[in-house]
Amino acid sequence: MGESLGVWVFIEVNDKKIEGVSLELLGAGRQLADKLNVPLAGVLLGDGVKNLASDVIYYGADIVYVVDDPVLKLYRTEAYMKAVISLAEKYKSEIFLYGATPNGKDLASAVATDLSTGLTADTTMLDVDLDKRLLEASRPAFGGNIMATILCKKHRPQMATVRPKVMQALDPDHGRQGKIIEEELHLREEDMRTRVLRIVKEVTKTANLSEADVIVAGGKGMGDPQGFQLIHDLAETIGASVAGTRDAVEAGWLPHELQIGQTGETVTPKLYFAIGISGAIQHVVGMKNSELIIAINKDPNAPIFDVATYGIVGDAHEVIPKLIQQFKELSKEKGGELSYA
Repeated sequence: MGESLGVWVFIEVNDKKIEGVSLELLGAGRQLADKLNVPLAGVLLGDGVKNLASDVIYYGADIVYVVDDPVLKLYRTEAYMKAVISLAEKYKSEIFLYGATPNGKDLASAVATDLSTGLTADTTMLDVDLDKRLLEASRPAFGGNIMATILCKKHRPQMATVRPKVMQALDPDHGRQGKIIEEELHLREEDMRTRVLRIVKEVTKTANLSEADVIVAGGKGMGDPQGFQLIHDLAETIGASVAGTRDAVEAGWLPHELQIGQTGETVTPKLYFAIGISGAIQHVVGMKNSELIIAINKDPNAPIFDVATYGIVGDAHEVIPKLIQQFKELSKEKGGELSYA
């Protein structure tokens, strides 16, 4: 019958490296598996990926199912789905988590369809009901106005895709031991209906917000394009990236790729300025895991203050110029450099 039921995480690999979201999911999966008292397993697919199995164990897995085959060198739905289905039918699982990446979402939907089970997309919170052994997968709904918790009561495995940067990876334990199980795919390249001719990577001039250490984000409280210019001024002064809310993007003050929130990017910088932002859940879900959050809003009851580390109640148009002046003076004292360590 194979291994006992457990929590599985799809380990996404690109350029011979494990994607960060997969490491984050191993951390979240470890918590779920411990609550349910079951093993945590990583599903590692690709060509030349066996050497990564030990890393999966270091980051929390008890078991790693490895399918290492040239047919899996580049992601294709058909090949990866057949590999996952083969493992799922042989070893079984209660819960199966995927990163909400383009490949993760594509694979999860295909696997869910083939296994006739449910799938919660773009999850931002995970928990389990121990009595009923149900995965509680929560995500913003109705335009982000509420958090909906979705259950899959009758079918297994319970599946969810999880947004990057919302879960916390464990620190690797290089002394951790686990079981590595290798399986064969039994697929030939000539049997595949699709070929990957080439991969074109999109190149933009826009900063990668997911990697930014410091972000200055503005919302509709900045009033107009001239007011929003203060966001750019502050960011330039402290060497930060600029971002904004959906309202700011829809007003034409920023391009969509700089939007933070449910329908934009999820970020975890060391320092996040939320300026003229009310704090609606649509935005908060994309930045709440920042290490330090400084909110500036003239409404003392703005929800953003509930997630902020520090709050400044005041008109951003008056506060920001004063901050810029203070940062410039501090920069001079520090010899032209500001550190956020």
